[in-house]
Amino acid sequence: MRVGVLRGGPGHEYKVSLETGQSVLRCLPEGKYESRDILIDKNGVWHLAGLPATPSRIAKQIDVFFNALHGEFGEDGQVQRILDSLAVPYTGSGLAASALAMNKQRAKELFRQAGLRVPLGLTIAPSAGRRFDPAVASRQVFQRVSPPWVVKPVDRGSSVGLYFARTVWELAEALAAASAYSDTLLVEHHLRGREATVGIVDNFRGQDNYVLPIVEIRKPGRKPVWTYDDKYSGETEEICPAAFSEAEKQEMERMAVAAHRALGLRHYSRSDFILTSHGVYLLETNSLPGLTTESLLPKALAAVGCAYADFLDHVITLAVTR
Repeated sequence: MRVGVLRGGPGHEYKVSLETGQSVLRCLPEGKYESRDILIDKNGVWHLAGLPATPSRIAKQIDVFFNALHGEFGEDGQVQRILDSLAVPYTGSGLAASALAMNKQRAKELFRQAGLRVPLGLTIAPSAGRRFDPAVASRQVFQRVSPPWVVKPVDRGSSVGLYFARTVWELAEALAAASAYSDTLLVEHHLRGREATVGIVDNFRGQDNYVLPIVEIRKPGRKPVWTYDDKYSGETEEICPAAFSEAEKQEMERMAVAAHRALGLRHYSRSDFILTSHGVYLLETNSLPGLTTESLLPKALAAVGCAYADFLDHVITLAVTR
């Protein structure tokens, strides 16, 4: 079976996607799959065997696509729309579910409807025809959400464009910086507590939505939030299986499955949580979590005795038999 591994892309997570794609290419079971390295450069041009090629031409040489892209274009429904038009199966969630999961505002609305606890927040979008004024926006936020705050683009992943603010002046600076990444920003009350992540794999070991062991994440130093660079620095401490109480584990597992279903995701996902003195809060759900050697999902798979190659085989099988 010819597997085309999509990696790179025009988004901010180009480098991480290259690494995820390389891990997939290196670990695809030999003898069962014949890999094709499909690079999408930062300008959005597709390449096969190092040469530019149209998606339709590439599709004629592929039986299934493994989507190893991350962030905008790869994870927000754009590449899914292209793949759907090619009528070739692909791994990961479909167009609608991907778009929902990537839009933090819409995802939070669905989470609330499903009865899941999420941080208090406010969406900031410039008025039509008006210049965005971070100082005015910061005062609007201050009137509705108490400090400290986390500012993030509504449609980016891997903490791209994420900032922390304690004062109205810091908030204005954070809004200005984050606006370089997106026209719409999400400002949330910053919650303090232990952070964790929970992976889901569909139709695995006899379960529709198999819950992987919980991973506790400890940020480097005493930083209030962790940035894109922190996530891939190798300096974070990751504990799997995590030492949470049985009640806390069950609540996170329940919420991870509920989030996966609320967004209509398929094949696999990973949800991030924070455990506070007031309970467990769902931060966000990733429809295409990283699969690099530093990524959390492969570590959780290893904890249950699932080899990386077996996971790839399972996901590809799900894609071609849907």
